[in-house]
Order: sequence, then C-alpha cells, then structure tokens
Amino acid sequence: MDSQIAFIVVIFSCVILFCIGLWKLFERAGQQGWKAIVPVYNIVIWLQLLGRPAWWVFLFFIPAINILIYLGMLVDTVRCFGKEKYMDQVLGMLFPSIYFIYLGYKKDTTYVGTINSIPKPKKSSSREWADAITFAVVAATLIRWLLLEAFVIPTPSMEKSLLVGDYLFVSKVNYGARTPKTPLQIPLTHQTIWGTRIPSYSTLIQLPQYRLPGLSSVKNNDVVVFNWPADQDYPVDLKTNYIKRCMGIAGDTLEVKSLQVYINGKPAPNPPKMQYRYFIRTDDILGKGFFRKHNITEFQPENNGYLAFITEEIAEELRGLSGIKSVIHIIRPKEDGEPRIFPNSSKFPWNEDFFGPLWIPKKGVTIKMTPDNIILYGSTIQNYEGWGDIQVNDDKIVIDGKPVIDYTFQQNYYFMMGDNRHNSLDSRYWGFVPEDHIVGKALFIWLSVDPDPNSVAGKIRWNRLFNIIK
Repeated sequence: MDSQIAFIVVIFSCVILFCIGLWKLFERAGQQGWKAIVPVYNIVIWLQLLGRPAWWVFLFFIPAINILIYLGMLVDTVRCFGKEKYMDQVLGMLFPSIYFIYLGYKKDTTYVGTINSIPKPKKSSSREWADAITFAVVAATLIRWLLLEAFVIPTPSMEKSLLVGDYLFVSKVNYGARTPKTPLQIPLTHQTIWGTRIPSYSTLIQLPQYRLPGLSSVKNNDVVVFNWPADQDYPVDLKTNYIKRCMGIAGDTLEVKSLQVYINGKPAPNPPKMQYRYFIRTDDILGKGFFRKHNITEFQPENNGYLAFITEEIAEELRGLSGIKSVIHIIRPKEDGEPRIFPNSSKFPWNEDFFGPLWIPKKGVTIKMTPDNIILYGSTIQNYEGWGDIQVNDDKIVIDGKPVIDYTFQQNYYFMMGDNRHNSLDSRYWGFVPEDHIVGKALFIWLSVDPDPNSVAGKIRWNRLFNIIK
C-alpha cells in the first residue's frame, strides 16, 4: 500500500508541474494561463496553439491511441516554441513536466506559430536515421505493450495443440495490458540483453501495477501466456513467460479424477489433441523414422518397449500395427501421492492424475483460516497478495503483527494446465496463477519451425502457418 501511495504522489506532482509549465507556455502564446488547468478545455486550447484539429480531443478518450496523440503533441509543442534540436524534442517527450517549466520560464522562449507554419528544417542523414530508428523502437514498444507480443513455444507442455518451434502472437487487448512495474529496461527485451546474460533492466524503480480495460476476462479453456509465479528471480512483469490452458477460473472448484478434469463437479471439455503417457510394448527396435512417421516427438526406450507421450488417436493407430504387442495408458493410482504436487503436503496426497478438489481463490471472497486452508492458500497469500509484513506457520497466518482468522483475497487466481498432461509442469505442481501475472491470450501461429534437424519439411511447417489457437 505504501508503494501505491508513493506512486500516486509522484503522478500528482508530475501533473501539477506539467500544468505550471503549460500555464507559462499558454501565456507565451498569447492565451490566458488559467486555461491550462481546466480539464478537457486545456486540451482544446493546446490543440489550437499547435494547429491541430479540435476533434483530436476525442482521441484522448481512446486507450492506446491517446498515448500516441499525447506523445506527438509534446514534440509539436517543443517545435512550436522554436526548439528544433533532436535532444530538445526527446527531453520534451520523456520529461514534459520539467522541460515545459524550463521552456516557459526561459527568457528567450518565443511562440513561433502552429506546426504547419513552421518551415521544416533540413535534416542530416544521421538525424534522419536517428528519427527513423527512434520512431520504430517507440512504435514497436507501444505495440508490444498495448496490443500484440510475439512468443515462441520453448517446451512440449502443450503438444500436440502447440508444438515446440511455433511462433505465436499474443493479444494484450483481450485481457487488457498491464502498466509497467519495472520501467527501467531496454526496449524490446525481456530479462536479458539479446544473446547475452546481461540483465536488461534495473529494479531501482518499481511501480504499482495496474491493468487497462480489456475486451474480456480470462475464461475456461483459453490458451494464456503468463509470468511463471514460482520464478522468484525477477520482478512480476519480467518473470519467465509460460503458456498453458486455463482449466479453472476464480471461484471454480477444480478436481482431476483418473486424468479427467472436473470443474464445479462437471467434466471439463478435453482439448482434441491432448497427450498422455503411454507404454508401447514391443520386442522390436523402433528407429527414429518410425516415431517421426507416426508424429511422435517424445519417446524413450524402456524394458520391452518405449515410453511415449501421444494422443489417444495415435495410440489407436499404433495398436493396429504388427510388431506392437500393446499400447498401455499409464495412470498413476489415486493412493500414490506425489510430493512435488501442490500444495506439497502429506495432508493432501494428490498426484497429477488424481488432484483436488481445490477451490480457486476469487477477489473479494473471504475464507476461514483453518489449518487445511493455511496449507492450501497460505503460500498464495504470502507470495502474491502484496503484504509486506506477513508470517505463515502451520497453524496461523500473521499480517502486520495480527493473527488472521478470516482472509479476503485481493485479486483473482487461475489454474493452468498443459495439454500434454503427463509432461507439463503446471498449476498441479506450483499452484495458482495470480491475475497480475497474466500477460495475454494466444491468438494464432504466424510461423512454425521444426527443431528436428532430420525434418523432411525443410524446417518450416507450412501447414501450421496462421492457424488460430483454440
């Protein structure tokens, strides 16, 4: 909460300074200074001084567009007051609150006219290149933040729905883009500078994070890109990106019984290309060509056969082949608890095939902090709810020095699973995905490159290009 108050104070101070600077610039241009502090009307007058159409004021109410218009007006203002140097325009765009005060109080500052009346200065080739590169970086950064971001599938956790080497576009518009938490980072990078292990960011400034309005909320069965919650090495917005299918949304009760997911007591739809773990029993030695022919990418030899991750359709196909004695679907028994499975407690001896029932936290809902609920939700409250002074023990939770009897969740959570159900480290292992970790919704594949060096298709999987992700 302290960081949010500090953030509000900083923003309010910047607005006050900006209005002071704009007041002086209005006076320099022959307008009454008080007009600079009247909401909406100040934008109309500002546009008039720049020589821009008055109807542009309506663009300030359109998300994303308003940012572009605002940045353009900042540069136009600097030029309308006679500053044509590249550095002046950069300072005016990046630090308008301070630069406008400097410009307004500078004795030789003169209003030279609207933007269309100013003769365009001849630019050197280096200036033209700098302008082009700056524009490209700013535009790409804004698009990546507000609209679309490219993402590549690095692991087989979503096979066969999504393949290793699939390049996707992820929509930020669907769920709403997040405001940056870590503003000091090199544009168009994530965690490190390209091709190196050098960090591309600084945590010197950490801002509260908010989400802009989106087209919808996360829904069951959406394929979602999110920041891996268990990654503690980076700030939230720079944690490692994961992609999974949302099987449970906030307020749902999820259970897995003999591989089948149930949501609120009803069987959830299964992805058509979902994979499981099978044992292929055979006395023959099967080469890579056999597995490639039957579209099997994950396999390893075992006694009297092979362990493979395949769809039920492929399993049926193999059962009809000579030399294949059996294709056995491997399901872990219910009583066989797995220590790695969330919540990592002997009190809940679940495994990847028999899991839950587990209620998914919902914003505004209050639960009793019973010993069982502390096991199930204590780590979530401690790690993702934003409390500074919090202690979680086996029998109690203490926040700001006070034991918590009832707890009300501060945000929504989601339960993510990979379509490759037996080869996916997902919410069954590390728990819920907080809403502030959601990056966007996967839309479509724009490129797919086969990482197999022996691929006959010449690396590019042409049949996957522009496939919509379902």
